[in-house]
Amino acid sequence: MRIYSVVMEEITWYTGLSPTAFFTILAMMVVVYRTVCGMFVSPEDFNKPPIITASKNLGFDNEKPAPEPVQLGEITEQELRAYNGSDPNKPLLMAIRGQIYDVSSSRNFYGPGGPYAMFAGKECSRALALLSFKPEDINGNLEGLDEPELDILQDWEYKFIEKYVKVGQLVPDRNTQQNECREQIQDEDKKEAE
Repeated sequence: MRIYSVVMEEITWYTGLSPTAFFTILAMMVVVYRTVCGMFVSPEDFNKPPIITASKNLGFDNEKPAPEPVQLGEITEQELRAYNGSDPNKPLLMAIRGQIYDVSSSRNFYGPGGPYAMFAGKECSRALALLSFKPEDINGNLEGLDEPELDILQDWEYKFIEKYVKVGQLVPDRNTQQNECREQIQDEDKKEAE
């Protein structure tokens, strides 16, 4: 009992507060400390990804899984235009450096009304390299691009390789191929005639 009265006297002497006021303030400080600490993430949990739970009333259960990408093989730019999102039964496709990717999983970006809808169904290497939304830049022409722009395009290509499935490859228009063959034959005929 003697220790108790000595401690109470010392609290009063050091703090100038009654023991009741001292312990009330101490308890309030502990509560405030724990409340403020609870507002922050602990160091162990800092690098963990957030956990998100979806409620059933949000409609996530009703979503159907995305269809498997269909391999198209070789198609022309004209044929690629049919995959621009105007037909909901067809996948959304986009080409970079002649490689065609199925971007259907990002329909909210590349589908009709999306911020990048102008790229769907097109070869868009130049626009990506220039970071341009201009219609005249949405093509596969890489002429005149400098090294930093080609590096930007390479970064885009790596992102597409990681995220989307490659479903085909662009080939020149069939008429262009036929014209090139005719020109080669004509050139060979001229050389033989000389």
